[in-house]
Amino acid sequence: MAIFECSAILFDLDGVLVDSTKSVDRQWRLWAAEQNLDPEKVVAHAHGVRTIEVIRTFAPHLPAEAETLRLEAREAEDKDGVEVMPGAAALLRSLPAGRWCVVTSGTRKLATSRLQLAGLPISKVLVSADDVEKGKPDPEPYLKGAELLGVDPRECLVIEDAPAGIRSAHAGGMKAIALPSTYPVSKLQEADAIAEKLVGIQVSVRDGKLGVSV
Repeated sequence: MAIFECSAILFDLDGVLVDSTKSVDRQWRLWAAEQNLDPEKVVAHAHGVRTIEVIRTFAPHLPAEAETLRLEAREAEDKDGVEVMPGAAALLRSLPAGRWCVVTSGTRKLATSRLQLAGLPISKVLVSADDVEKGKPDPEPYLKGAELLGVDPRECLVIEDAPAGIRSAHAGGMKAIALPSTYPVSKLQEADAIAEKLVGIQVSVRDGKLGVSV
């Protein structure tokens, strides 16, 4: 068992709080086919990375901002198979107000849509692709989350499902727990701990600190 002490927990959204893998996979494959790209390469790169950066990488000839809006609007409408991750609601309820936030590579509109669809609370602090200049694996998203929570980054713990997110957390001086919901365990070895499922993460509060066991 791994035990962490922190002041706040920063959650990735897709693959951590919400199971949207089927929708994400479906829409990126459709987009790749439209652009005559290899869908396997696009999907392998897309999870955990901002849509605009995936588009800039694979289709630099397209107007990235407009294409991002078009693609994420389709994702927001694609609700088939999107559901709350087991244990997500209970875990969020166990956390004190102001001690957690969501840091996602999706836009605010997409993130809000997914949270509402899953019946999860919309965190007071929500860092989306709209709020940063550089997405994961750059540390900016998680550092922004820590700043808005008013917590030292070194006092933050991140829960992620993608290598890009783990690298983002580590680059910001944070520890990271990984969930093998999108990538296999073999791809998540950079994490400080791996939780088989979200329900396996337990949080206690003592003397103003969060104790997190995996």
